[in-house]
Amino acid sequence: MPYSPQQLQIFLDIATEAAIAGGAVLQHYAGNLKNIQEKGRPGDLVTEADKAAEAAILSVIDRHFPNHAILAEESGKIGDQASEFLWAIDPLDGTTNYAHQYPFYAVSVGLLIRGIPAIGVIFDPFHEDLFQAAQGLGAMLNRRPIQVSQVTNLSRSLLVTGFAYDRHETPDNNYAEFCHLTHITQGVRRGGAASLDLAYVACGRLDGFWERGLSPWDMAAGVVIVEESGGKVTAYDEGAFVIESGRILATNGHLHAALSQELLKTQPLAEYSSL
Repeated sequence: MPYSPQQLQIFLDIATEAAIAGGAVLQHYAGNLKNIQEKGRPGDLVTEADKAAEAAILSVIDRHFPNHAILAEESGKIGDQASEFLWAIDPLDGTTNYAHQYPFYAVSVGLLIRGIPAIGVIFDPFHEDLFQAAQGLGAMLNRRPIQVSQVTNLSRSLLVTGFAYDRHETPDNNYAEFCHLTHITQGVRRGGAASLDLAYVACGRLDGFWERGLSPWDMAAGVVIVEESGGKVTAYDEGAFVIESGRILATNGHLHAALSQELLKTQPLAEYSSL
């Protein structure tokens, strides 16, 4: 059944409550970490702040929606995964940045309804930027409507991307795309937090984003925010976006076809995979 704007607003309000609760935990621990560990691959960090922020977020969602399924970065799958509601949660997107006190990290809380991203909240606790969106209700930054940029040419664009943790092990590592697009645009940034990259596309600070090797919790909230701000989200080849694929192309819409074409024609720098 379709959900009314009033019902979607309730979901959005709870997602906002949860994201702000997680953000308050990150503010508390910022600059005071005592336990930084690697989860497996080099650079894939987890801290006491990640875990405490996730606990705060889960507490809010469980209090309001105890029967909903959850997919969280630190806790994994929780609840009945057959539920039509799935909360995709990243309590600290940009842990490496956070651990180094580099101010680009966020809490990301997304809700998928029957597999489709429908609610998104991204909270940047350092700058206190709150990005919110619900399907059909538009997107906001700090309670004001936002929209994507109007840049129509790659040569005038500012893009952003990232590099997956397995970049040391695979030729499919995004290095070639980064180099190629750096030469034909005004620049390519590497933020280190995919959720904020998407939020910045949504509010026009950036014109496009692509990345591989992502998890659903990295993208779920940002996809809604980009689409509700007038942007476009697809696979690299402009096919339907599949959140399980780990790949995403998100732009202001005007650059989408051109950026897709450049990504598809770029050959990987295979020699870097052995470094």
